Amino acid sequence: VQLQASGGGLVQAGGSLRLSCATSGRTFTRTTMGWFRQAPGKERNFVAGISWSRANTKYADSVKGRFTISRDNTNNTVYLEMNSLKPDDTAVYYCAARGGNSVQIDSRQYEYWGQGTLVTVSS
Repeated sequence: VQLQASGGGLVQAGGSLRLSCATSGRTFTRTTMGWFRQAPGKERNFVAGISWSRANTKYADSVKGRFTISRDNTNNTVYLEMNSLKPDDTAVYYCAARGGNSVQIDSRQYEYWGQGTLVTVSS
């Protein structure tokens, strides 16, 4: 599976961004997708995930109510809509994929990773 993340950039606090992750090489509809982020000097942490059926979503507590994950199984793309951005959201954001219909928050459960897209939120 190949993953290509895009949509990062520089935004002021309170602003919005939408990240996209285009996938290819595997039946997307049978793949659970996740977004993770890694700030400089910190570990890679779970942000949000969505099952292939879209029946299950999970969010990190720090982004609940501000971020929304969605997927378009026709276009093999997963999105992360980020609103009310804060400087603490600054990080490289990675999309990841795993087989099955279960959203996992442990990055080790994901088999495939995109290259990351940088989000910088200025105060």
